[in-house]
Amino acid sequence: MDGKEIEWLKQNNLLQIAKNYVDIFKKIFVNCLNVQKERVLIIGDTGFVGKRIAPIMSSAYYLAAKELNLDADLLLEEPKSKGDEADLNIITALESLEEGNIIIINSTNRIGSLRDLSRSFRRFAKSRKHRFISTSSLNLDTQFLTKFISALDIDYKALQDKSQKIKAVLDKGKEIHATTEAGTDLYYNIKGKKAISAGGHYIVPASGGNLPAGEVYAPCRGKNVDGRVIVDGSSRNRMGTLLVKEPIKIEIKKGSIVNIEGGEEAKLLQESLDWAYKKAKYPWGVKRIGEFGIGLNPKAELIGSIIMDEKVLGTSHIAIGSNYWFGGSIYAIIHLDQVFKNPRIFIDGEELII
Repeated sequence: MDGKEIEWLKQNNLLQIAKNYVDIFKKIFVNCLNVQKERVLIIGDTGFVGKRIAPIMSSAYYLAAKELNLDADLLLEEPKSKGDEADLNIITALESLEEGNIIIINSTNRIGSLRDLSRSFRRFAKSRKHRFISTSSLNLDTQFLTKFISALDIDYKALQDKSQKIKAVLDKGKEIHATTEAGTDLYYNIKGKKAISAGGHYIVPASGGNLPAGEVYAPCRGKNVDGRVIVDGSSRNRMGTLLVKEPIKIEIKKGSIVNIEGGEEAKLLQESLDWAYKKAKYPWGVKRIGEFGIGLNPKAELIGSIIMDEKVLGTSHIAIGSNYWFGGSIYAIIHLDQVFKNPRIFIDGEELII
């Protein structure tokens, strides 16, 4: 199962690069997964010429697993876009993996549809009690690899402790008030909601999440979100993530976006919402604000990949659209994160010290 993948990695001079990072990925197996003797299925893709982060990370996980004497398999497919199906051999490997093992995914865009196996990878993994790590949106120049590696090479114990402390504050809180010198002034009700700590600690069966780690986020209570957000970090639209050159001004009333202003990034965001509204069978959730998140990773940087951007220490983000999978009630065909810098965050009037 691994032979042709390893040969392809060698032919494209990627395996040698991966070997440089094996020790960092071994730490992830130990500190994030507390790996014992589980089987490990690593799924990646080949990326594109000049954009090989996904296959390099996948091979680094594989080499690390082998050094830890784990039973590991590596599969690479062609990069998938929205609407594409995962390769049949990947579906077969997932289906045949016994309960209670480990799955690691690194994708340039996404893994692809799992066909009849499950409606989503997360749902499948949890139903089979697998633990999992997923890193998507790696459609970046290979030169950004070192920034991803840096954001993975952190003190996970310290991050997990901080994440849990902030989660505890949010869990007890009723309202978040976020402000920035750029003009953000947002009130976000969380009464009765539970925050999620994404500290990279996936040791319980059926648990998993994204790496790089480092955010705490919460769904909103109904439509109780009002104010203004000035997006000056990065903006996710339906085509991808952009570093913001001209800040985006988002006005929110009763939980929904009522106006978007700015430059090219604002136009692309508005176009994405218009597209989703027309495309959706039930469009009511498309313009709703469904998430407030706080970045905590001290080594993450804003690079134009939302899976890292939303983790940057000194940022916060809102997400537009769906939040049903983490305790909310909004169903939508989009989930678009919008990152803003240097927030002051108050919980029930008391400033949150991060």
